[in-house]
Amino acid sequence: MPKFIVFFRNITEMKYTSSKKDKLWTRCDKCGTILYIKHLIQNKRVCFSCGFHLQMSAFERLTNLLDLNSWQSLDSYLSAGDPLLFQDQKLYKERLKESQKRTHLQDAILTGTGCIENIPVALGVMDFHFMGGSMGSVVGEKIVRLIEYATHHGLILILICASGGARMQEGILSLMQMAKIAAALQIYKKSKLLYISILTSPTTGGVTASFAMLGDLIFAEPNALIGFAGRRVIEQTLQEKLPDNFQTSEYLLDHGLLDLIIPRSFFKHALIETLNFYKYAPFKSAGKIRLFSFNSFTLISEEIMRRFIAHNSFGTVSYSQIQNELSQQLQIFQLNKSSYLSLNNGRFAKT
Repeated sequence: MPKFIVFFRNITEMKYTSSKKDKLWTRCDKCGTILYIKHLIQNKRVCFSCGFHLQMSAFERLTNLLDLNSWQSLDSYLSAGDPLLFQDQKLYKERLKESQKRTHLQDAILTGTGCIENIPVALGVMDFHFMGGSMGSVVGEKIVRLIEYATHHGLILILICASGGARMQEGILSLMQMAKIAAALQIYKKSKLLYISILTSPTTGGVTASFAMLGDLIFAEPNALIGFAGRRVIEQTLQEKLPDNFQTSEYLLDHGLLDLIIPRSFFKHALIETLNFYKYAPFKSAGKIRLFSFNSFTLISEEIMRRFIAHNSFGTVSYSQIQNELSQQLQIFQLNKSSYLSLNNGRFAKT
């Protein structure tokens, strides 16, 4: 099997692998309830008692979001070097090898393409278990290559963030990735394509200050820690006590920095509803293709249109049909958005 193809049956095997193979139980970080790991994984790592969202691996997120066997990895061979010959209590190279062995990842992100309800997307998933999800030169390079691939192929871009920020072991090289990714996103947005940013706990530091908050749509999980500097640092700087829910996704939603908070169980459904609005959308690639010209549809739209025509007895399709479909989807989405908000104001806001 080629290395760049990762099938979900292999992902399922890998996600159960742990440095402690006999570990059967874990504790909820919020309420302290003892949880059976196998049942917790089946519940998408959401606590049965309080609804707290525990951290997930990148492989688990792929399994929960994408259609079966649709994942194709990009640049999976890239791994970090040690340009600064950094050493603290351990050599940087040793830390990398330990994280690679424990997580089965080359670095703190998986990038590739897949389908969500038959809609192709370019997807990047960060993994906090790999050195705290820190952003080094390889993470930055893989994200930029993914953005460029999405721009060239006209794909919707989704980035799932889980990071402690820039990787200190790479110094200024890690900080440079912030501007590098932001520049690539600017070119992507000029192509009139959709970028969805999904914030999980924690999303902090240089990741928050760069691509995490640049999405056209910014979604988050309930009670996620999202911020730049640490709480104590801000309190010492301002010389005042911050609210208890400061730097949580609920706090950011109330202050207009997020579009929606969605419980993990509903995330795939919410993404499907969102993507359905844009699957027919034409795009203008860097100003070189005229809008509504023969080649102005994205590859997503072309594939959807082909399938639509193939199942249409007359072999034709009109924009009025598309408008009617999107109008119905909009009504459903508005109803479901109200449901998500009511969940946020109820059980999930309290966890």
